[in-house]
Amino acid sequence: MTTSNTQSGPQSDQDIRDIVREKYAKIAVSTSGSSTDKGCCSTDCCTVDDQNTDGKSGGISMIGDAYDAVEGYFADADMGLGCGLPVDHAGLKPAHVVVDLGSGAGLDAFIARREIGATGRVIGVDMTAQMISKARANAAAQGYDNVEFRLGEIENLPIDASSADVAISNCVLNLVPDKRRAFNEIYRILKPGGHFCISDVVSSQVLPDWTAKIAELYVGCVSGAVPKSDYLSIIADSGFTDITIKAEREIKIPQAVLAQYAT
Repeated sequence: MTTSNTQSGPQSDQDIRDIVREKYAKIAVSTSGSSTDKGCCSTDCCTVDDQNTDGKSGGISMIGDAYDAVEGYFADADMGLGCGLPVDHAGLKPAHVVVDLGSGAGLDAFIARREIGATGRVIGVDMTAQMISKARANAAAQGYDNVEFRLGEIENLPIDASSADVAISNCVLNLVPDKRRAFNEIYRILKPGGHFCISDVVSSQVLPDWTAKIAELYVGCVSGAVPKSDYLSIIADSGFTDITIKAEREIKIPQAVLAQYAT
């Protein structure tokens, strides 16, 4: 395998945002999270055969059945897009104001709401209008009046400064092209003494430059991932201290997945 490729793909940060937004809009309007048109962290993420429907063959399982026993789980909000359970480690308390970054159809926001109760507040932010619409419908179905969803980008959050106790995110920051600006924004919206807890994908090595130009690899949580050391440095440079990793899990990308793009 060589590291050259002639396929066209995202050339700028805005190209990346547009591609990710289009992909997740399609997921949002699918009838369920089992759609074959999936994106980051789905059970058939980065499948070699795009027509594969068994959710296993050639795919990368990011989350599996981890949500099955979680209180506050709402099946209609589960699009199969997570890679962990950030609420488990977020230290949420009653009356907390929580911001869910890249909230999708609302799954983690609803689980967070279970932890903070009726006296708290959850604000989900997502850049895809179709996801916001789906999340709002799910919140209405649950009768939640303290969970809201706002359209916006993580690099420019529609959230007041120093207004949140905790920020959470699940398998989304790897999709953000300007991660440094994103973490600066997270720092801005948190109250003094606030903290964040995210589940995300990082790489074990620097990926070849050509991978960033392949749209499927970007929305599939591959080429947007950066080495763990770089990721932690960005967080520290944003002003955060006492940075800890609560859990790690290795996810191997089948060689066949990369081979279909490399020439």
